[in-house]
Amino acid sequence: MSETAFPINDLLRRKFQTALLVISLTLCVASTLFLLLFSEKIGFGISLMIEGKLSAGFSTVFSNFILFVGFLVFVVGIVVVSFFAFVMMVQRVKDIGLIKAAGCPNDMIFGYFMMELLLVAFVGCFLGVIFGIIADFVSTAAFNSVGLQTGQGQLGFWLVPIVFGTFFALTLVLGVRPVLKAAKVETAKALSPSYYFGLTKEGGFGVGSKSGLNVKIALRSLARHKSATFRIVICLAVVFLLATVGIAGGLIADSTTKSWIEKATGRDITLIAHSDMYNQYTRLQEKFSETSESIPFDYVDEQYLASEEMLSQLANMSEIQVDARLILEMNITEIPGIIIDEETGNYTTVGDYQRGVSLVVGVEPTKVLSDWFLEGESLKENSILEAVIGDSLALQMFTMPLEQSVSVDSIYFDVIGVCIDPINNGNVTYIPITDLQMITGVKRTNVIMVKVEPSANHTQIINQLRTAIKSINSDFDVFDLNEVLDKNLGFIGFLWSTIMFLPLLSLFAAFLCLVAYVALTINEQRQELGVLRALGARPATIVRIVSLQNLVVLISSYAAGVAFGIIITLLILVPDPVIAVYTVMEIAGWLLVALAATFIFGLYPAIRFARKPILEIMA
Repeated sequence: MSETAFPINDLLRRKFQTALLVISLTLCVASTLFLLLFSEKIGFGISLMIEGKLSAGFSTVFSNFILFVGFLVFVVGIVVVSFFAFVMMVQRVKDIGLIKAAGCPNDMIFGYFMMELLLVAFVGCFLGVIFGIIADFVSTAAFNSVGLQTGQGQLGFWLVPIVFGTFFALTLVLGVRPVLKAAKVETAKALSPSYYFGLTKEGGFGVGSKSGLNVKIALRSLARHKSATFRIVICLAVVFLLATVGIAGGLIADSTTKSWIEKATGRDITLIAHSDMYNQYTRLQEKFSETSESIPFDYVDEQYLASEEMLSQLANMSEIQVDARLILEMNITEIPGIIIDEETGNYTTVGDYQRGVSLVVGVEPTKVLSDWFLEGESLKENSILEAVIGDSLALQMFTMPLEQSVSVDSIYFDVIGVCIDPINNGNVTYIPITDLQMITGVKRTNVIMVKVEPSANHTQIINQLRTAIKSINSDFDVFDLNEVLDKNLGFIGFLWSTIMFLPLLSLFAAFLCLVAYVALTINEQRQELGVLRALGARPATIVRIVSLQNLVVLISSYAAGVAFGIIITLLILVPDPVIAVYTVMEIAGWLLVALAATFIFGLYPAIRFARKPILEIMA
């Protein structure tokens, strides 16, 4: 028999085990490649897209998530490959003993099984690359359909040979040791089940009642098969950690980032402005989710400024809150800050004199309807020459923004806060409206934001507003901002939903690992379970015993993976997380679905084995 014919025939003879190994390796390679290609467009390079979509604060959260999930996907790949390399050789040790008994030398045996490893590694990695590229094209088409133009060019395809080579090398490196160890084993040991299944002396479980027989058999098998049990627990724990970060972290981050957008924009906010000003304001809000070029706009044109009569009319309505703003586009300059060391008295200068253009918004601090997530402080009633800047502006122009100042038309403002705000994609500067009016000489406002009291009739109040505004200036109107808010929320939700489903391929690979582990333990228990069947045990009894084994393994790995995943999510990945009761229930539901699906998958080998005739089991 040729050196290639034997490995191929051996792999084909074990179709089920070979398919498990190839599919699991394919999924690991595909998920890793897809994540890297996806991150090139959305994740690792997301901070470079500040000029287009997503402000710096949101970019940071996305980048951290994808980076950590990518690391976990790669670790899962290593663990899965290592586990299957172990299972692959454990199932062949007895065959090696028979081959040795026939007089085959060690080096030839090593060559045969290394050829099997090479074949499996190449096929699995090749299929993984194909499916990873297909998944990338599908995701790109999906993103383009919602307005996220990521492109289908050559960007990132240099990652293909790197991922292929890395996993191919890992499979060989992790598989060489089991192959070498198996090839060197003595013939007598190789033919002994106590050796090739790695069995140890069974523990003294004291289950005496008949009702506890199934539990005793299940626990004894786990204790005897310590090596495989330990490996599968570690493997599943890492996968459940990945699933928890992807599901729980994704849902928490989704609700948290949506809360940032909703509070910054405002829910059920009505905008009173000239129709042209409303269109411009909408473009500024949509910069968060759409790449668009800035269009020159004269914010201080006389026709866009609200009259005093209009503000007085609004002030007389007790059922509404009024937030009048003056919005301008102005040149700003970064002003260096000085940090003094209290112990030594030495000082350090941070920052430079970078110049740029920012959307400058004058607000009355006590009447602001926005509630930003920010670092530092917000503007107060007595704020004078103080500013709160957007997250993108802080990243682009400032070194340590809270230690520096910003110059607006040669007037210095101390930066007291950095806010996350979708308007103008985070390139915004908020200052007291009195200071902005003093600098520009523009005494009127061009945007009026109104919120109706919850106890009032919203529709009736809006109709009254529209009638009153039209009677004063027919070019002004009342506009609902919920549409642009929902558009930004939908965009951010689409991104998080994609990230949440990234671990699915690795999770399916874990299903296959459990199937392989159960098949291995059943093979070790074949005669024992066959005797039970011969003594009258029903097939359901066999399934029940295996179910108990699976539960012990799954609960151990599930508890560790979920616990560490929640801790990492809350303490590292999501700053100041927003966790609603509904979010907790949704997380629990998805994680229980993952646990149940893994458990059900693991029963397949037991059901398949239990249906066999007793004579076939005992053969």
